[in-house]
Amino acid sequence: MTATARERLIVGLDLPTIGEAETTVKTLGDDVLFYKIGYQLVFAGGLEFARDLARDGKKVFLDMKLLDIDNTVAKGVENIVKMGMSMLTLHAYPKAMRAAVEAAKGSDLCLLGVTVLTSMDEQDVIDAGYEYDPHTLVLRRAEQARLAGMGGIVCSAEESSAVRKIIGPDMALVTPGIRPAGSDKGDQKRVMTPADALKAGSSHLVVARPIVQAADPLAATRAILSEMNGALTA
Repeated sequence: MTATARERLIVGLDLPTIGEAETTVKTLGDDVLFYKIGYQLVFAGGLEFARDLARDGKKVFLDMKLLDIDNTVAKGVENIVKMGMSMLTLHAYPKAMRAAVEAAKGSDLCLLGVTVLTSMDEQDVIDAGYEYDPHTLVLRRAEQARLAGMGGIVCSAEESSAVRKIIGPDMALVTPGIRPAGSDKGDQKRVMTPADALKAGSSHLVVARPIVQAADPLAATRAILSEMNGALTA
C-alpha cells in the first residue's frame, strides 16, 4: 500500500456536540483528511455534519455498525452512498454483509465488517454467547467478509497480522484502539501503538481520545503522524 500517513489516519470525532466537532476540525485543519463519526455525534446532528465534511473535501468514516434484516440494511446503505461517505461499518454477519455489498455496488463506499469490538476480551465474548475466543472469532468473520465482497474489516491491531493473511493485500484493515506509547487505554482492552499497528498490517488507524481530548490536539495529531511516517518509511 502506498497511502501516506495523512491518508491512513482517521480521527474519531467522539464528541458530544457539533460545535466541539467543528472546533476540532478547524483546529486540525489540513493536517487531517479523514474523520470518523459515530453514534455520539450522529445523535447530536452528526449526519448533516458528515455531509458538510464530505462537501468540504474531507473523507468521512460513518461508524454505524449496521445490523438488521437484509432489506433494511440495503436501503440504509443506498442512502449512505448518496451522502458521499467514504467508509461505513456494519457487523460482520454474512447476510447483512451480502445485502450491503449489493446495495453499494458501483459506488466508492468502502464497506467495513466489524469483527470483535476492541473493548471486548475473552470473557466478554463468552458472556455474549459465542463459542469462540476473540482471536478465532475475528478470523472467522474476516474470512466471511472477504467472501461477501466487503471492502475491508475492522479489528484490533493484535489480530491485524493474522487477518491480513486471510483477506489479502487489497482489502482495508481498519484498526481502532490505537494508543500512542504512554497514553491511557481507557475502556479499550486490546490496543497497540500507531507504528506497531501499521507494521502488523493495518491500513488505517482510528484515533479518537488521544487526539480530541488532548491539551493540544494539533500537536498530538502531528506526533502520531510522525510516528506513522516513521513506520511507513522504515
